[in-house]
Amino acid sequence: MLKKKYVKTKDEYEVTFELPADAKEVALVCEANGWEPVAMKKSKGTFATKLRLPANGSYQYRYLVNNSEWVNDDAADKYVPNEHGTTNSVVETYSAN
Repeated sequence: MLKKKYVKTKDEYEVTFELPADAKEVALVCEANGWEPVAMKKSKGTFATKLRLPANGSYQYRYLVNNSEWVNDDAADKYVPNEHGTTNSVVETYSAN
């Protein structure tokens, strides 16, 4: 699930990434931060983390589950093919103005 909150003073979005998973660990891997894994915190069976992303952008991401399985987000704004023959999730931060 994606939750987006516009931060007007910074012209960016605070995006909450959530993945329900029966796993030991989940990391968010996103092009917005150079594809560096960001550990997600687990609460009641759902892993979550927040990132600040510039407004008016489109950012690819995936979840890495248990350091071995790549998972897309069912709530992504769209999906695009990647160089590995699969797809990446995409979050868009275009303002409604």
